[in-house]
Amino acid sequence: MANTYTQIYIQSVFTVQNKISVITPQWHDDLYKYITGIVQNNGHKLIAINGMPDHIHLFIGMKPNQSLSDLMQDVKGDSSKWIHENGLTKGKFEWQAGFGGFSYSISQIDAVVKYINNQKTHHQKKTFIQEYMEFLEKFKVPFDERYIFKPVEY
Repeated sequence: MANTYTQIYIQSVFTVQNKISVITPQWHDDLYKYITGIVQNNGHKLIAINGMPDHIHLFIGMKPNQSLSDLMQDVKGDSSKWIHENGLTKGKFEWQAGFGGFSYSISQIDAVVKYINNQKTHHQKKTFIQEYMEFLEKFKVPFDERYIFKPVEY
């Protein structure tokens, strides 16, 4: 795509199925490295990655060669397969369907990176659901509460 110039910064947030806290300190750095590779192999730049045992935040400098939905499908599908292949959880591991995607300007990069890097401190004060709802409200994203990362009914 010669002569294509973009500046697209997206924070994506997604959670483990049923918000189960299974991402442990013993392997979360390896998971983050693996996800970084997925993002880079798709031609994007991973600016920051961090999370908690039940969810992950990615901050990406995106190229226009792929939709965010397709990238997230690759990230979640490939990382889930990697978790299974390495036997990192007991039983079946799944990411919950869907994700949040929020756009930023270049002037906000430092603040977003700081926010993502301080997840442990941040989540001493609020839950993932509280955090996620605040994102949706702040960015004025219309949503149906029936689909906000609720446990799957079997």
